[in-house]
Amino acid sequence: DFITLFLSAKKLAEELDGWITAAGLPKSSDVRGVIAPHAGYSYSGRAAAYAFGNIDPTNISRVFLLGPSHHYYTPKCALSTATVYKTPIGDLPIDLEVIEELKATGKFELMNLRVDEAEHSMEMHLPYLVKVFEGHPVKVVPILVGALGAENEAMYGKLLAKYIDDPQNFFSVSSDFCHWGSRFNYIHYDKKYGAIHKSIEALDKMGMDIIETGDADAFKEYLSEYDNTICGRHPISVFLHMLRNSSTRIKIKFLRYEQSSQCKTTRDSSVSYASAAAKVDA
Repeated sequence: DFITLFLSAKKLAEELDGWITAAGLPKSSDVRGVIAPHAGYSYSGRAAAYAFGNIDPTNISRVFLLGPSHHYYTPKCALSTATVYKTPIGDLPIDLEVIEELKATGKFELMNLRVDEAEHSMEMHLPYLVKVFEGHPVKVVPILVGALGAENEAMYGKLLAKYIDDPQNFFSVSSDFCHWGSRFNYIHYDKKYGAIHKSIEALDKMGMDIIETGDADAFKEYLSEYDNTICGRHPISVFLHMLRNSSTRIKIKFLRYEQSSQCKTTRDSSVSYASAAAKVDA
């Protein structure tokens, strides 16, 4: 009922506020994008604050959301057909003008509302965005990033790069990091790091370091060598290609790394969360 909804909305808003305050980051207008996790807030909400807490909402009027597709297979990127994304704490209108512009390139497919509603990778970024942009009207451009090959990653990166050069545009890239354990069919373990969770951390940090260099090809090589189960690998790759092709120099820096639990035996499982800010590099 309405009261419960109101209370849970209030609790959600307070939770997000609390995490942002706890992260204690200075807001900077140089921050033009983030990479942030998309698990349930009880798992990754605190880590995500280290991405969203950097945002200065003052001059931003549009947020591009790049999220991986978890349930729906497409070798392309897909655009939302919705007109507004609703959250318990506020709504975000979709920028229909930019959606039309992207549609006109002929490179995108449209996702039906069922696919849109089932996908949590962008959904989990929405309340944080509502919170951060409170009192500042922004529109969102949701782009579902499918299972892209290297050529398509580069193609979408080139196509979207021009949007980076407009400082009113912001980019929210959604990804969790290593999903480790037999339930994820991934049990890479390098014993030289000691405990399993230390090996996972080393593997994730290697990927994070490569992402920070901005080298999309090196990131691709890392993924093909270790097959690290980074679910937002394609959105991250597209973003790296965008940065490579834009005339604004932007550098990614990771600010937080967490694991849902510490794996000690092969019966354990965990998901890693990493948060980064993409900042204009003077």
